[in-house]
Amino acid sequence: MAFTKQEKKELIAGYENWLKNSNAAFVMAYHMMSVKDIQDLRAEAREIGGELHVVKNTLINIALKNIGFENQGIFDEASIVAFAFEDAPSLAKIIEKASRTDSFKIKGGFMDGAPIEIDEIVTLAKLPPMPQMRAILLAMIQTPATQLIRTISEPARQIAAVVKAYSEKSPASAAG
Repeated sequence: MAFTKQEKKELIAGYENWLKNSNAAFVMAYHMMSVKDIQDLRAEAREIGGELHVVKNTLINIALKNIGFENQGIFDEASIVAFAFEDAPSLAKIIEKASRTDSFKIKGGFMDGAPIEIDEIVTLAKLPPMPQMRAILLAMIQTPATQLIRTISEPARQIAAVVKAYSEKSPASAAG
């Protein structure tokens, strides 16, 4: 399908916008995929605030150049790009899972404007989900604070125990 110059400019502007506004962009090669495969993948991406787009390689290469992203040469065959606007690790999980099929293959990507390799995307996919990461971080922050409070309050607790023991002992010895 041929595009007019105006349509090409609009596509390039769209690619630039997606690349600039996303936290990460994961590039995959695709072949022999069904419409259902792509619809399912797009639905999964949408659920976590991401988008999947089939791109024109020549036009996305122009967009990369225009916004100053390093061209890694990964747009060389039929390409689909997953843009993570919110949770990059969750989208990486979806992409990594899709790459285990015969239809998709991870080629690389970008994170915060810098190129990332396939192994980095796979590592990102292995990270726990964002809510779990927050819980782990919160636990790590709270543990030292709890220990500090325990350490500070322990001497006061010991003094209170001694005073209580002494007060319980005093009436008994006075009666005897």
